[in-house]
Amino acid sequence: MKIKVIKTKKILANQLSTDQFLNEYIKTIKDNSIIVITSKIISLMENRIASKELDKEFLIKDEADHISAKRNCNNRLLTIKHNAFISGAGIDESNGNGDYILLPKNPQNTAKKIYEYLSKKYNKTDFGVIITDSRSLPLRCGVLGVAIGFYGFSPLKSYIGKEDIFGRKLQFERVNIVDGLAVTAVLAMGEGSEQTPLAIIEDADFVTFNKNKPSKKDLDEFYVSLADDIFSELYQDFKR
Repeated sequence: MKIKVIKTKKILANQLSTDQFLNEYIKTIKDNSIIVITSKIISLMENRIASKELDKEFLIKDEADHISAKRNCNNRLLTIKHNAFISGAGIDESNGNGDYILLPKNPQNTAKKIYEYLSKKYNKTDFGVIITDSRSLPLRCGVLGVAIGFYGFSPLKSYIGKEDIFGRKLQFERVNIVDGLAVTAVLAMGEGSEQTPLAIIEDADFVTFNKNKPSKKDLDEFYVSLADDIFSELYQDFKR
């Protein structure tokens, strides 16, 4: 697998449309490649900003899909946004030119629109699109990438029914392809002043591309509800 990052100019809110951004920085698409774009760039192009004169905790409560009733050791509320644990509902102050940057409204739909636009422009179907954000994990220091929207490929690789090295049939094992790619891309793109919010992943032979993926069934399987999650006991005090 190969990954390359693309350096861009400073992107300001409402400066470019998504199509203009794609036209400027994606000149070709190779078969079996994945285009990865940070959510911050999508948010800026969608003008998803808020003044810092607004109360940040109010914004967090307004933006979060689920929010904890209790505060953590840093006196912060834990939140779930776009089917992921993301601190502060993903509201970001870095690289915002003095404003808060909110997460995209519907990154799954945006990823599909980007795929459809590029597919039509370059007459390609065997490629994928991922929109990423960053999050912290329990019991670990530092952030990792996470996919909050994707299109053009299957998010999971199933080993169910296949045999392990001793001939035992696997019953539950599935690999999270999309978040694995997101982690790799975010690591390469960086988190500071790199100005590389775009990455291209190539030669990812383990990805199954499909112009009709993910289907509703794929999404229902990939995104686990709070009630069915193996960590559900940790979410008992979360509310919408």
